[in-house]
Amino acid sequence: MKKFIILILAIGFAVSCGSSDDSNEGDGYNRTALLTNIADNYIIPALQDLETKLTAMNTAKTNFVSDKTQSNLDALSVAWLDAYKIWQALEMFDVGPGEALNKYLYFMNVYPTNTSDIQAAATSGDYDLSMSSLHDAQGFPAIDYLIHSDNALERFTTDANADDYVAYLSVLTERMKTLTTQVLSDWQGTYRDEYVANTESSATGALDKTVNDFIYFYEKGFRTNKIGIPAGSFSGNPAAEKVEALYKSDVSKTLAIEALHAIEDVFEGKAYNGSTTGESFKTYLTFLNRSDITSAVEENFVKVSNTLNGLPENFYQQVLDDNTVMSEAFDAIQTTVATFKVDMANAMNVGLDYQDADGD
Repeated sequence: MKKFIILILAIGFAVSCGSSDDSNEGDGYNRTALLTNIADNYIIPALQDLETKLTAMNTAKTNFVSDKTQSNLDALSVAWLDAYKIWQALEMFDVGPGEALNKYLYFMNVYPTNTSDIQAAATSGDYDLSMSSLHDAQGFPAIDYLIHSDNALERFTTDANADDYVAYLSVLTERMKTLTTQVLSDWQGTYRDEYVANTESSATGALDKTVNDFIYFYEKGFRTNKIGIPAGSFSGNPAAEKVEALYKSDVSKTLAIEALHAIEDVFEGKAYNGSTTGESFKTYLTFLNRSDITSAVEENFVKVSNTLNGLPENFYQQVLDDNTVMSEAFDAIQTTVATFKVDMANAMNVGLDYQDADGD
């Protein structure tokens, strides 16, 4: 009898230990399938597309440098926007190779860009773009300034430092292409398998990092940077000069909508540039019997989409003319922040790895 009791106690202890395990791997959901879908059907194809678009942008730059006409500058502008739209699908994934490259994200889309640093670096010819102090003097926003601000064509032709600006533009476009190729190569090499296999629930787990990056992008990259800061939602002072793509601000709405589509696709598990869907945050929540969360998120996606589509193309001008509608867009996006940060993260047993000072 004593042996029987000891056996029962031992089993009970083992069960209690298992139930207290916060790895969340024991909930029965196939995390490997989710990570596989994100890696194979979204991140890698999107990186391939971005590499293609950045190659085209680099070619357009070369054509412009060879023949500095307004027509060739316009072609470069088109190629810049094509690549910039693809970037919206990838900015949320600061994991693995991108993270290892001294924050790949910060090389690509820090805005507002620092025009003083751009001018100083270009005209001196003495700069190291890997330095954090020059994160805001490169990437899409820096190219935006160089090719779209006043007297852009003259900057590369008749300006006293025209050759320096040409050289700086070339370094920027080539660096973006080189970094993207490296990140893609690493994903297609060993990192893809490492990512898919890393199903543990911890700060270093692939799913935890991916969920964190997703939520961070929704809250900061999408809500705060694209809408909240220009609208003055935190400071009380509208700042139209802080919109994305300031010097080509008639595409700010386009970039915001591209970002929203990327957020929706990742949440739903939709393949990049495809119609098929696979395992996703939505299917994970459904597995956990939290369809209440998925319903709330999807309903607000519709609201946010309708609100953004109702905005004009030029966010800069809209902030100046009638900032009320920008604030309304911020409020619509804000509704889902707590749903992601509290409800979804808790349901998946994912701890947030960042803090903010502006509340949920």
